Amino acid sequence: MDTIIVGLIALLVGAVGSFAGYTMLLTRQGKNRLQQAEQEAARVMEEANAKSQQLILEAKNKILTEQEQAEKILKRRREEMDNEEDRLQKRRSNVDERLEKLERRESQLNKMQSALDKRRNDLEKMAEERKAELERVAQMSHDEARDELLQVVEQEVRHDIARRIRAVEEELQDEADKRARDIIALAVQRIASDAVSEIAVSVVSLPSDDMKGRIIGRAGRNIRAFEQATGVDVIVDDTPEAVTLSSFDPVRREVAKRALSKLVLDGRIHPARIEKLVQETRKEVERVIREEGERAAYDANVPGLNPEVIKLLGRLKFRTSFGQNQLAHSVETANLAGMIASELGADVAISRMGGLLHDIGKAMDHEVEGSHAIIGADFVKRFGMNERVVNCIASHHHEVEQSCVEAIIVEAADAISGARPGARRESVDNYIRRVKMLEDIANSFTGVQQSYALQAGREIRIMVRPEDVDDLASVKLARDIANRIEETMDYPGQIKVTIIRETRAVDYAK
Repeated sequence: MDTIIVGLIALLVGAVGSFAGYTMLLTRQGKNRLQQAEQEAARVMEEANAKSQQLILEAKNKILTEQEQAEKILKRRREEMDNEEDRLQKRRSNVDERLEKLERRESQLNKMQSALDKRRNDLEKMAEERKAELERVAQMSHDEARDELLQVVEQEVRHDIARRIRAVEEELQDEADKRARDIIALAVQRIASDAVSEIAVSVVSLPSDDMKGRIIGRAGRNIRAFEQATGVDVIVDDTPEAVTLSSFDPVRREVAKRALSKLVLDGRIHPARIEKLVQETRKEVERVIREEGERAAYDANVPGLNPEVIKLLGRLKFRTSFGQNQLAHSVETANLAGMIASELGADVAISRMGGLLHDIGKAMDHEVEGSHAIIGADFVKRFGMNERVVNCIASHHHEVEQSCVEAIIVEAADAISGARPGARRESVDNYIRRVKMLEDIANSFTGVQQSYALQAGREIRIMVRPEDVDDLASVKLARDIANRIEETMDYPGQIKVTIIRETRAVDYAK
């Protein structure tokens, strides 16, 4: 036991000795490391001190450089400010000099204004004295003299305006006349239509007067049957070898004329034969109407018309107006309208169709109330006709407003066809009445001395009294007379109004 204790003590002592030795070793190593660390710290401090000294030197150099630059900038700015101050001082001196000059000029102007005011007052006083002297000499007040001067100036201005208006009107008229003459002459030269005489009634020639009795029949039964079948009046009078047929419907009159001619040639005249021939003739005339309508559409170069429109158009073959056949007039109007539209750049197809159908209402105006223009427009509108064509028909007598240029062209072509020489024929009574009315209208105006209708009523030449009508008033008088003629008269074409104003001085040598 003791041995173990002794062993343990020895072991413990050895361990303590080993720990003490290790501790001393560690202490020695720590000292060495501490010394090394202190040396390293000293070295780092030296390097830091050296680097900080270098940075401080660099910073000082930079600060010195920037300070030098700032001093240079400040010096330059100070020099600029000194220069600017010098300039401002010079400008202030110049402004002061100018102000002094302006004050001196203002003073001079004030003196001049005072002198001018005095002079103006003197002139006004002199003008008043002169005006009073002039009024005394002229025995007229200022207002009277002014009114007289204004009248003179107004008269001169009116004459000048009249001359200028006349010059412009003549220039425009010449240009318009030239252009219109070219277009109308070209269109008329390309049209060659025959004029026919006006037919109020139809006359059937007879081989002898004995045929009149056979037409009348026993107790008048044949003539009554004929009138009942045809719807026309048969006039048997003293006209040798002729019977007159009268009816407001030209187609009925044509049927009656053809049927009666056949009866006269056949010689068998009795009610049954009359009814049969009238029915056959009516079918024949209807066929002729259709053929004439198709021929008119072909001649006018208007394709695609509705058969009902063609049928009604063909009825115009038997209608005349002022001696002009209506179907021929319609074809002529269509061709003229197409030529004018081609020259003016308008729609040729619309113009041709409107010209061909413009009087189609005349084929049924005895059956329907209203003007032929409105009747015709309503009729073609039912067949889906173009709106511009409908307007051409409805507006060619200005009963409705013209909404397209083709309507104006159709109206012009209608007037050309109706007014060209030889196209229409009017009775002597109507002609004399129209010419007399033309002269009466001209004589109704104040200042007119004499008036003469010339060129078959196409020109009215008016002599005026020069003391009552001056140059300007003569221009206005011509326009007023033309407007009055347009409002109160119906006439083909146009009427030229010429005002003649002349002053004559007559003396005698003795």
